[in-house]
Amino acid sequence: MSEVKDTDIEMRRQLVQARRLVVKIGSSSLTRPDGRLDLNRIDQVAAVLAQLTRAGKQVVLVSSGAVAAGLDPLGFDTRPRELPTVQACAAMGQGLLVARWAAGFQAHFRHVAQVLLTAEDVMRRDHYTNARQALDKLLNLGVIPVVNENDAVTTREVRFGDNDRLAAYVSHLVHADALVILTDVDGLYTAPPSHPQARRIVTVTDPAQLQEIQLEGAGSAVGTGGMRTKLRAALMAGDSGIDVVMCHADDLAAAARGQVVGTFFAATGKRRPSRSLWIAHAALSQGQILVDDGAARAITTGKKSLLLAGVVSARGSFQTGDVVEVHDGRGLFARGVCAYDSEDVNRWRGKSMGELKEAGHLDPRPVIHRDDLAQVPRL
Repeated sequence: MSEVKDTDIEMRRQLVQARRLVVKIGSSSLTRPDGRLDLNRIDQVAAVLAQLTRAGKQVVLVSSGAVAAGLDPLGFDTRPRELPTVQACAAMGQGLLVARWAAGFQAHFRHVAQVLLTAEDVMRRDHYTNARQALDKLLNLGVIPVVNENDAVTTREVRFGDNDRLAAYVSHLVHADALVILTDVDGLYTAPPSHPQARRIVTVTDPAQLQEIQLEGAGSAVGTGGMRTKLRAALMAGDSGIDVVMCHADDLAAAARGQVVGTFFAATGKRRPSRSLWIAHAALSQGQILVDDGAARAITTGKKSLLLAGVVSARGSFQTGDVVEVHDGRGLFARGVCAYDSEDVNRWRGKSMGELKEAGHLDPRPVIHRDDLAQVPRL
């Protein structure tokens, strides 16, 4: 483990002072080795969160485990791969999962409410507003929302994909002060924890600190996430002005007390509008645009639009109005709504406004206007 500094301790106090928390727990932390729900874990987490609410905090719980809960009743030994079967397991298991959470919290005289979200609930402004109002009302009534993706109706094309990312969205949605991501390891390591040279990273204050870490694995047999998805969620929340702690599920109470457990991600940005959040993290990308270093600097430092003069090439097949990724020589750094289709981007790439007009282009415009651009943390 890295040496604990006074600044590490001071930053953890921000979590103690947080009034509104989002806590996410994944399937790997909610299931036993045989794949069935770990009822003791549910009771332990419920006890800690109930205590936090008695102390005056408002808590949203993002809980995985619906598919895992549905495996046994439907006769499956492992998580299925076919989408309809996954949806059937989710439909069967969601009620069982929420019933267990309700029982765990009722032992501490706290009520829960099930909230199932889809990607459209953050993609569409009216859905976003309705979801935010519903969650706000539940929290103000003293109810603990138990949130999950509505896996029974989502598709591979339009879905969050994992509850780590969903938790980051929910944190933004409810204007949370902090996000706690519970997992089956005790934080972020410089390499897989089994590696002899691996060390736990105590605090992350700049995404650049993460450039050299080694990430492996794609989650457990019953889950969909892994350390990479948790890291992306932490950076996404931090980029939106929300502090994040990633720690072992056993360390939830210690994290809430401000003890130096897990990895703390300090907020690095300000809260962004929901449309910008959608462009950056939710919308399905239809292609890639590779830009030169000058265009990358204009976007990141100058906050400028992307012009055709700075485009090196377009990859994939996309249409006007599609969301695309923007890459430079170092990789992905932004996403945006493209004003050209892929054929026109490749046809006119590298040309200045003057050259475009001389070539007969009647309406030269930015490839992606700055209002339709959203930077994403490099990883």
